[in-house]
Amino acid sequence: MSLPLNKIIQGDCVNVLNSLPEGSIDLIFADPPYNLQLKNELHRPNMTKVDAVNDHWDRFDSFETYDQFTISWLTACKRVLKPSGTIWVIGSYHNIFRVGTIMQNIGYWILNDVIWVKTNPMPNFRGVRFTNAHETLIWASKKQGAKYTFNHKAMKGLNEEKQMRSDWWLISLATGSERLKDNNGNKAHSTQKPEGLLYRVILASSNPNDIVLDPFFGSGTTGAVAKRLRRNWIGIEKEDKYIDIAQKRIDAVQAELFDEAVFDVRSKSKLAPKVAFSTLLENNYLRPGQKLFFCKDHNRTAIIKPDAMIRTLDGFEGSIHRAGGHYMNDSPCNGWDNWYIEENGQMIVLDVIRQHFRIDTGLINE
Repeated sequence: MSLPLNKIIQGDCVNVLNSLPEGSIDLIFADPPYNLQLKNELHRPNMTKVDAVNDHWDRFDSFETYDQFTISWLTACKRVLKPSGTIWVIGSYHNIFRVGTIMQNIGYWILNDVIWVKTNPMPNFRGVRFTNAHETLIWASKKQGAKYTFNHKAMKGLNEEKQMRSDWWLISLATGSERLKDNNGNKAHSTQKPEGLLYRVILASSNPNDIVLDPFFGSGTTGAVAKRLRRNWIGIEKEDKYIDIAQKRIDAVQAELFDEAVFDVRSKSKLAPKVAFSTLLENNYLRPGQKLFFCKDHNRTAIIKPDAMIRTLDGFEGSIHRAGGHYMNDSPCNGWDNWYIEENGQMIVLDVIRQHFRIDTGLINE
């Protein structure tokens, strides 16, 4: 089966996922039913009814039933993800801990949990609990050690050139003109997610022309943002009424007609031809015996060996990546961005030296 790109497929998400080619999807964003377990209507102190989530698709007979449902769709998602693909799942305290346990049980490797802090949450009208002012997103790869996309510099760009943290503020609920309404002026979908949230998720963990899939497509936020960011998308949805509003919403998105390169936020070094550390050594851009400084720290150094390995102060030998990881308590490390040489009193990161080699040898234009 060829992939139905930029289309909404009607049907049960597990059945549809199992019909798609294995290992074909770059990114999945899933906003599954939360199983809120609402038994009665909610009212404000003035006795007006709260427009809460009481849809039939959010009701399950028991936790066991919900868990089986979760196992089924997460397993199907894992099958269609590429080895380098990742999945984001959003939930509340009602379900996210069960979801996280199941993800680990079936082999996903959790990369981050992200807290979306709502600036305008619904109050707890009865005053018997804290106001629920956040939701949790779990970001995971298919397995431990898998390579995956993370546009670190793009996230810094969205955060005043500081590393993006895992607590996300200033992304409001979908309200005002963004909130889709039906013909009667009511919410078209009870759990519509804000485009700002999907913008960050998709920009962080995919690239132009990647395929983004949403197994619970709902009002189509994932598709609308994917189209705006020049990603392909696939939506899976059961309900006719949601398919109609999602399709109209996405059709109305005007994708900017800039050159595709404008939408590629990967660092230039990732897009440029690969150059091995040994190549710089062989071509005298680096020298055997030269000292390297980890994160410009004069107390964390290493010496370049003739075989392109480096030896740290405490005797560890390995590549620039493994030796950097050694100084970071075995955390993953990109040695190109963290090791420096010192020339004329200035620290120069290895990635700059690599870029000079590319320019000097005509691999890229300056």
